[in-house]
Amino acid sequence: MEAFRRRLRRPDLGPEALGWPATPTVPGPADDPWRGDLVARLTTLGEDDMLNRRTVLTAGAFSLAGLTAPRPSTPSQPRARRAGAGDVDRIRATTRQFGDLDDLYGGGHGRRAVAAYLVHDVAPLLQGTAGKARPELFRAAAELTYLAAYMAMDAGVNGIALRYYIQAVRLADEAGDRTLRATALRSMAVQARELGHNQEALALADAAASALGGRGPQRTMAWVTGMQAEAHAGIADRWDALALLRRTEAQLERADSLPESEWTGNYRRESLEHQTGLSLTALGDHAGAATHYAASMDTRRPVERRTRAMIGLRCARAHLSSGDIERAAATVVDLRQDLEGIASARVHGELQRIRQEWQPYRTGRHVAEADSLAAGLLR
Repeated sequence: MEAFRRRLRRPDLGPEALGWPATPTVPGPADDPWRGDLVARLTTLGEDDMLNRRTVLTAGAFSLAGLTAPRPSTPSQPRARRAGAGDVDRIRATTRQFGDLDDLYGGGHGRRAVAAYLVHDVAPLLQGTAGKARPELFRAAAELTYLAAYMAMDAGVNGIALRYYIQAVRLADEAGDRTLRATALRSMAVQARELGHNQEALALADAAASALGGRGPQRTMAWVTGMQAEAHAGIADRWDALALLRRTEAQLERADSLPESEWTGNYRRESLEHQTGLSLTALGDHAGAATHYAASMDTRRPVERRTRAMIGLRCARAHLSSGDIERAAATVVDLRQDLEGIASARVHGELQRIRQEWQPYRTGRHVAEADSLAAGLLR
């Protein structure tokens, strides 16, 4: 359904218009990703991902049934393989390496290697570990599963991504880690927002804030509050969106931890600038959004190539929407090095949208140059 909405540029298109049932079938216990054996679900999901089995995603898939409280999974029968501190360290080191690749080259690069590692190296340890090592192991597995979800989302495999996010929530619950739970719910809100499911995005952002319960590092709280602001902007709630952005800024100013010390809340000033740009875009202030996107893009670290490319293209579209055609074209041309070699469906989607939007101006020299660059990258 999502693919048809994007292709036809009809975000309101319903399944009945295509001859499909208007109300999707409610999944039974065997199909509900919030229920059942957690390790078995995770293993099947990773195998589906490796074999490129797609999952259809609709607004109803952002089920709120699992958001109200942590839901313990059915205990699994232990196997022979048991984890220790060394295994946890190894999983976290591997997650960091995959995360760096994602930042540099996009979620489409190496994504199935993450799924294979999850299935073959991590899941067997989850099945067989009890005692003191269990919470840290499940926490490390949740971090890896969260990365798998984010990479799948960036690669445009949104059904698989959502299933990964749900399992990341469940793994976090097994570890007793409410911050990790909030992390996965927040990213589900990002996904819902990008797909145009604005009410679901708001519910998920609020669920992430509820998971934190007003406690936790200020940087992480700012990360979640910023998403609430963007979600309110998505439903045209200007007053609350701007108030939440001010609260986000205050929380970030009070943060006393280094960003690198909180893998889930790596929220910096440039992150807030991006979130502000997204919120202002949703509220129709494109000139203001462009200013914030530019501030975010200009202060990104070298490793953040995909993020810089994404924000840069959003900046270009904001310039275009505010009538500054030449600056929009120049922004895209300046992104050439970051855009080359990026395997990201989200980045390519931004490129496709900007090509459509500046079509009336392609006869201009600067737009023609930028359009030629974009066309080459999309081949």
